[in-house]
Amino acid sequence: MSNRERIMQIVDRLPEYKLTQILVFLQGIQFDDDLEDDLFCEKLYQRYLEDDDPEKHNTISLEDLAAREGIAL
Repeated sequence: MSNRERIMQIVDRLPEYKLTQILVFLQGIQFDDDLEDDLFCEKLYQRYLEDDDPEKHNTISLEDLAAREGIAL
């Protein structure tokens, strides 16, 4: 039996009033994951801002990138 199945068995036996507390807890876990993703993205952005490479603003078209990588559009 998987962990998910075992958890669902436990949840199925809980009274309704306890499910509210479980829901709040699970939403908190999801919020933590979202927060971690936001922090990771913020670090990447800050690293980009602090990068002093003068070529960091150079761009190429999507078509040129695809051709360089051998991808047919």
